[in-house]
Amino acid sequence: MQTIYRLNSKELNADLIKSIQNMYHDKDIELTVIAVEDETEYLLKDQQNRDHLLKAVKELEEGKNRVEVSIA
Repeated sequence: MQTIYRLNSKELNADLIKSIQNMYHDKDIELTVIAVEDETEYLLKDQQNRDHLLKAVKELEEGKNRVEVSIA
């Protein structure tokens, strides 16, 4: 069984630990902590993705390829 908790470190508390203990009862578990990096940095790491995003920003700034939505 795999469960992913995504939260801010300030949200870590005894209730969360208790919840995990209740979920897995008396089983061995493995906890892995991954610090999530800035989403923009992540998206710009891949060169192809970077090129696509920067082109889209440039087109937006130039008023090209815009889609306007009216919510009435």
